[in-house]
Amino acid sequence: MTKESSKTPSLLVCLVLDAVGYFTYALPVLGEFGDLVWAPISGLLFFRLFGGWKGAVGGVFAFAEELLPFTDFIPSFTLGWLARRLFNPVPTGTLPV
Repeated sequence: MTKESSKTPSLLVCLVLDAVGYFTYALPVLGEFGDLVWAPISGLLFFRLFGGWKGAVGGVFAFAEELLPFTDFIPSFTLGWLARRLFNPVPTGTLPV
């Protein structure tokens, strides 16, 4: 297994982190304030979970997506997971983690 494929977080973790971004709008007045708090956390988590330059680019995207209004519907972490699986497939003969 390569180092890149070992850095792929689970789909469940990505779905939960995307849900946290959605839930900032659960409190009507505090939605945008929640985004101000969650945006840097989201960017840092994306970088730490995916690593490397792809994690850095995705972290900037996740940060901007959470910070900008009306973009919380974009599932940044799930798209990152999907991109990692599509562009770094698990080698034949090994079990996915």
